[in-house]
Amino acid sequence: MGKPVNTLNPAFNSEVVTAPGGEHLNSCFSCGACSGICPVSQAIPEFDPRKIIHMIRMGMKDRLLGSDFLWYCSGCKSCVFVCPQDVRFAEIMGALATLAVKQGYVTEQDLVDKGKAAQVKRDLCVACLTCVRVCPWSIPKIDQQGVAVIDIESCRACGICVEECPAQAITLNASEDERLIAACGI
Repeated sequence: MGKPVNTLNPAFNSEVVTAPGGEHLNSCFSCGACSGICPVSQAIPEFDPRKIIHMIRMGMKDRLLGSDFLWYCSGCKSCVFVCPQDVRFAEIMGALATLAVKQGYVTEQDLVDKGKAAQVKRDLCVACLTCVRVCPWSIPKIDQQGVAVIDIESCRACGICVEECPAQAITLNASEDERLIAACGI
C-alpha cells in the first residue's frame, strides 16, 4: 500500500456517489444516528461512520482508501435501519472498498492478510464441493483444474467455508478489527 495519504481530492465525493453503493451519500445530513448504533464504533471508537462520510466530503481520498478503517465495517447494516435519510452507510463502505481495490490502495493479497477474505490452499483441496454448498453468497467455485477458488473481492470473510472444509484447505486470518473487539472483551 504505497499511495500517499495527505493530499485532498475535491472530486472524491462525486467519485463515491457514482460508484455502485455510493449513490445515497449526498442524502446524509450528519445526524449521527449511524455512529450511535454502529456496533463496531462501540468497540472501536476510532471507527465512526459520520467521520468517514465527512472524510469523503472533504476529499480525503488517499487517507481514507489507504486506511484500515475501511475494512472495519462488518456490513451488519444496523445503520441502515436508523438512518432517517436512507443513506445506506454499509453500501457506501462497500463502494469505498471496491474503489480501494480497483485503484490499487489495497491488493487482493492485502485483503487475505488483513483477514477480509478466505483463501484456498490449492494443494490441500479435494474438490468435495462443501465450500460451494455452504457459502450463502455462492462465492467459492471449482476451477478448470478441479480445485476450489474464492473470489477475493466478493468474499465476506464470514468463515463458514473455513469451518466446514473437511480437508482444512481454506484459511482465514484474524482481522485487526476482530483483535481490537476481542481486546475490549465484547
